[in-house]
Amino acid sequence: MKKYWTIFTNGLLTENPLLVLMIGLCSSLAVTTRLENGLGMGLAMTFVLVMSEIIISLFRKLIPESIRIPVFIIVIASFTTIVDLLMQAYLPALSKSMGVFIPLIVVNCIIMGRVESFASKRSMGESFCDALGMGFGYLWVLCGISFVRELLGAGSILGKEIIPEAYRIGFFTNAPGGFFVFGMFIAGSIGIRQLLNKKVRGGTAQ
Repeated sequence: MKKYWTIFTNGLLTENPLLVLMIGLCSSLAVTTRLENGLGMGLAMTFVLVMSEIIISLFRKLIPESIRIPVFIIVIASFTTIVDLLMQAYLPALSKSMGVFIPLIVVNCIIMGRVESFASKRSMGESFCDALGMGFGYLWVLCGISFVRELLGAGSILGKEIIPEAYRIGFFTNAPGGFFVFGMFIAGSIGIRQLLNKKVRGGTAQ
């Protein structure tokens, strides 16, 4: 049980796909101008990642080495299409707001990287925990960045006005503002990891 918990928690901070591995950044920074977008993108990515890793792990011994990459892409594309069609049907406003970034989940480095390096070599239980951890790690960072950018830049949260227009900072709604907030999150994660490492070393020394 401890093994599965360790795999799950790795994706939340220690091996966070955005703050540590720094993959899948383009779409992440593009959609984080609103909390609604960050939440939608994070949940969509988590669903595709979890389902893709489960399927690949289940059939990993049956997939020929020579065609593994095309098979991975087909599996990922299938679940991405499911998410895209569901959003168009039930969340049309969010789907329109996200634009091309939902279909582009197919080529997101996070999913392809985890499928290739983890799911294709590990059991279904381990792959499920890895996908869930990576997905939630991606989700909380996206929501955190979106929250800060929407609050300071647009003065609102989920469309509800919080800060009067006179006090808003338009810088945060633009690309440089996204990189700035992302940099602050990276700095914070480094500080947290250093504190955790000190506690671990301190506990070991005792």
